[in-house]
Amino acid sequence: MAPVTTLEAHGCFGGVQGFHAHDSRAVGLPMRFGVYLPPQAQAGPVPVLYCLAGLTCSEQTFAIKAGAQQHAARHGLALVTPDTSPRDTGVAGADADWDFGTGAGFYLDATREPYARHWRMESWLLDELPQVLAAAFPLRTDVAGVLGHSMGGYGALTLALRHPGVFRSVSALAPICAPAEVPWGRKAFAGYLGEDASAWAGHDAVQLLAGGARAPGPLLVDQGLDDPFLASQLQPERLEQACAAAGQPLTLRRHAGYDHGYFFIASVIGDHLAHHAAALAG
Repeated sequence: MAPVTTLEAHGCFGGVQGFHAHDSRAVGLPMRFGVYLPPQAQAGPVPVLYCLAGLTCSEQTFAIKAGAQQHAARHGLALVTPDTSPRDTGVAGADADWDFGTGAGFYLDATREPYARHWRMESWLLDELPQVLAAAFPLRTDVAGVLGHSMGGYGALTLALRHPGVFRSVSALAPICAPAEVPWGRKAFAGYLGEDASAWAGHDAVQLLAGGARAPGPLLVDQGLDDPFLASQLQPERLEQACAAAGQPLTLRRHAGYDHGYFFIASVIGDHLAHHAAALAG
C-alpha cells in the first residue's frame, strides 16, 4: 500500500485537521483527502464520518467552510473529506465544464471511455481509502457514517443504499435526490455510464428505494427553501415520496431563508454530527 503524505496539519478544537495524499491504485493517480482527528483520538481509535462535498469542491472545502470540527471534537468523531474527483488526468475536455469531469466525480465508477480508467470514485472510497485510513490513522473504519452536500448528498444517499452494512448512519444537505431525472445527474450519468438509462437506476436514490434498497437507519435531510437549485436539480419531494412508499424513515427539514451554500450547512451541521454520533456510539 502506498504511503500517505501529509500536506498540511493544523491544530483545531483540541484535535488536528490534516490534508493528505496517496497514490491510489483504484484511480491510478494521486488522490487527496482530509482527516480531522478529534482530541479523543489521542487515547485510541475513533469512529469515522465521511463528508462528501459537492460540485467544484475539493478535499478542503467542507473541512474549511462547514464548521464541523467543533461538533466532531465534542462527539469524538473523525471527519474524512475525500476529494471530489481525480485531478490532472490528461483526459481531453475534463476541465471544460464545472458540472462534469474534474471536481465532479459523482462518487461512482465510470464505465464509459475516456473516463473509465481514472474516474473510479466508488472503488476508491469504499474499497481502498478505508484501508489507507486504517493503516495511517487511529480510526475505527469499521464504524462509519456518511453525509454529503449537493452532489455529495447524492453520493451519501446512493452509496449507503448500494452498499448495506458499510455505513451505520447517513444524512444529506441539499442533495440531488433523483439524479436520473435532473440535468446535473443526466449529464453525469450519460458521460460516465453511457446513454442507456437502465444503467443509471443503480445510482439514483429514488430508484434504489423503489427497488428494495434501504438505508442503515433513519435518514436526516436538510434543504434550504431559497436554494436556487431546489426545483430544477434537487427535488427533495421525490425522495420524500420514495421513502414514504418504501417505509424508509426520513426526517426532511425545510428551512426558509437558506440557500445552497456553506452558511446554510454551518447552520445545521451540528444536528447532523449529533445524528451520526448517536448511531456510531458504542
